[in-house]
Amino acid sequence: MAAADRSSSIVEYFGGEAGYRCGYCKNVTGNLSHGMWAHSMTVQDYQDLIDRGWRRSGKYVYKPIMNQTCCPQYTIRCRPLHFQPSKSHKKVLKKMLKFLAKGDSSKVAGDVTEEPMDSHREDAVACSFVLKNDSDISQSELKPLSVEETERVETEDNNEEEEMKKGVTMKKVESEPPQTCVDKDSTGSGERSDSAKLVHTTPKPGKGADLSKPPCRKAKDIRKERKLHKLLQNQPHTLEGSPSQVEPQILLSQNSKSKANQPKSIEDFIFASLPDDATHQLEVRLVPVSFEDPQFNSSFSQSATLFAKYQMAIHKDTPSECGEYEAENPPSGPDCGYGSFHQQYWLEGKIIAVGVIDVLPYCVSSVYLYYDPDYTFLSLGVYSALREIAFTRQLHEKASELCYYYMGFYIHSCPKMRYKGQYRPSDLLCPETYVWVPIEQCLPTLEHSKYCRFNQDLKAVDEGCIKELGRVRVLHKRTVMPYSMYKKRRKGPSDEASVQQYASLVGQTCSERMLLFRS
Repeated sequence: MAAADRSSSIVEYFGGEAGYRCGYCKNVTGNLSHGMWAHSMTVQDYQDLIDRGWRRSGKYVYKPIMNQTCCPQYTIRCRPLHFQPSKSHKKVLKKMLKFLAKGDSSKVAGDVTEEPMDSHREDAVACSFVLKNDSDISQSELKPLSVEETERVETEDNNEEEEMKKGVTMKKVESEPPQTCVDKDSTGSGERSDSAKLVHTTPKPGKGADLSKPPCRKAKDIRKERKLHKLLQNQPHTLEGSPSQVEPQILLSQNSKSKANQPKSIEDFIFASLPDDATHQLEVRLVPVSFEDPQFNSSFSQSATLFAKYQMAIHKDTPSECGEYEAENPPSGPDCGYGSFHQQYWLEGKIIAVGVIDVLPYCVSSVYLYYDPDYTFLSLGVYSALREIAFTRQLHEKASELCYYYMGFYIHSCPKMRYKGQYRPSDLLCPETYVWVPIEQCLPTLEHSKYCRFNQDLKAVDEGCIKELGRVRVLHKRTVMPYSMYKKRRKGPSDEASVQQYASLVGQTCSERMLLFRS
């Protein structure tokens, strides 16, 4: 027996709660979960718990009863080291850059409003956003470029300008006949079919291409031609030379295309240089959740006011306690250490958003985001998630094992809550064997059943399951002891069933390391 160690996690297990209202399907009593109160929690214990399907809401830690709850919630993680932003992600990043540079707060066509990566209020948030299909095609790719679109097109692809600068000194490019847009169902390639070349009948109104008008061209080709024309005007004497002098340079240009055409990373957008006369300046500060920290203490009042404003405007609620973990700073860890942090988004001396995150041994876990409703047009839920992915990459450079971004729960049974699956590559946690499975392999089974075992190996079992109940650590009257000893001393009815359930849910490792409070 020993006295309780301050560095140990101390939890009080409540068992499976009675059903309560589901914020997704609105079932009055369908939401079922196990829960426990964390009087204290180490980052390693919480890391191991979320790898078994647990999630925290302040100091309350809960685990959905997956095969019984109305809307199963699967733990989802993204692999930031291989993450590439989607088109919709890039739109949000470009929108932020445009706002900072020019103060433009207009809504971009096709914007998708997504919920932030929160878990603190996930079960109370109504589904209010719409996903955009990947198959949606931008209208600018289907019609000739208008004058109003010129400015947008010119700023869309910086790589192309670099490519044209390399190619302008090599040979004069003769313009090719414009290529018409062809229905891809009629031909298997981008080339026009013979019938398209020969038939020139005037189409009926509203059907087919109007051959009396210039054929449409790809916006990318128009951008290249415009930039080339501009460069030719600026460098009129660089086009001379015989073909034998030009060809080696052409090969060099072709070899450089692969590098120039590499897709931009999120860091290219986030850390892009702003013009000297930028309208706004955004600063992101990482602040430990501790009143002993000067920055946290000095900004607490403003942060709390923002939280109240967000809760009342978005969730029609009031502030509640946000728990935290003791800061830990091992030598091999990231420079900021492990624990709970606020990522504060400052705009001209004002906090407009706060992302609550946990920095754990193997991941950055997104807990909650609250923001000023006046800045909803910036899609701060998406923007903060992308910043947190970039932050995970940054931490990985110092702590090599920290390489995942946990996004809370993925809820496939609620179509409007599937947006987290758009951050790829990502994995879902098997609710029975607690192994990670790529989301692409999980989606087909989820289409047929809302509760699924993702591990296809039917012989596989939970490797971390409880094997020796007597080894569970118990805190009783300020004394730490194994459950086998506590069981002998306990008076009254047996609590073995409750302890067995607790140990099976947290796993053997956590049950032997955390302290289960017993009165």
